[in-house]
Amino acid sequence: MEHDRDPDVEPTDPPEAALLGPAQVRELADRLGLRPTKHWGQNFVIDKGTVRRIVRAAGVGPEDVVLEVGPGLGSLTLALLPQVRHVTALEIDPALATQLPQTVADVAPDLADRLTVRHTDALRVTELPDPQPTALVANLPYNVAVPVVLHLLATVPTLRSVLVMVQLEVAERLAARPGSKVYGVPSVKAAWYADVTGAGRIGRHVFWPAPNVDSGLVRMVRREPPPSVATRQQVFAVVDAAFAQRRKTLRAALAGWAGSAAQAEAHLTSAGVDPRARGEVLTVADFTRIADAAAGQDPGAAG
Repeated sequence: MEHDRDPDVEPTDPPEAALLGPAQVRELADRLGLRPTKHWGQNFVIDKGTVRRIVRAAGVGPEDVVLEVGPGLGSLTLALLPQVRHVTALEIDPALATQLPQTVADVAPDLADRLTVRHTDALRVTELPDPQPTALVANLPYNVAVPVVLHLLATVPTLRSVLVMVQLEVAERLAARPGSKVYGVPSVKAAWYADVTGAGRIGRHVFWPAPNVDSGLVRMVRREPPPSVATRQQVFAVVDAAFAQRRKTLRAALAGWAGSAAQAEAHLTSAGVDPRARGEVLTVADFTRIADAAAGQDPGAAG
């Protein structure tokens, strides 16, 4: 698919020989006896233009320390290493975690000291080795993309930006605005941490094996969360409750969370939110005010 490739190669792009194409990806996989698994959501990028496009969209530079989740065989890693100070890669597959440093040493030996690989589940990470990452750049497994992004934003305070490739539907949900049909829990929770925008569409044929759907790029720029007396957990509890029954009015949807429909209405009114509205029209600031109202009237009620 021609539109998936970016033919404009900037002077700072890594040379062709330092990137993995379809033949090299399959050769590496054969050498490892690897067959991509659905369990770990493995779809490897085989198009050099696509990894260049991701790096450029990420806007990372010589001072950045990049956190990469699911580096796989190293296609994106090799595109990142020439552009940034360091890459810390988290890989759950033990064979891939072992192979990646060797691949970089073989293909780009001068950059091998810029790479740290950890064999771990990104969802279980609580701390990372120095240098601390400033940017998350990753081709994320479809089945865990949202939990991984939210967990790392919560866990790694030094992250200033995010550029991830995810299933197109997930990308659209993350970047959705209030009132959109796909606006929901991921949209609000991502907006708590960052300004979120879509950054382009990627066709399925840049992967091996090709998934059944297209992918999308999502860019996030960290900002301060809305001012609040409630905790993030309390705000997120309101969000979860509002969208658990998204067809209902907020008065009804938040009844279980608040203790009763009448109490939910009191919190909503105090927050300046129409009790007859639905969660899909509220901003993250609206949800925060509702949690604040509950925390102020009955501390802990939103937790």
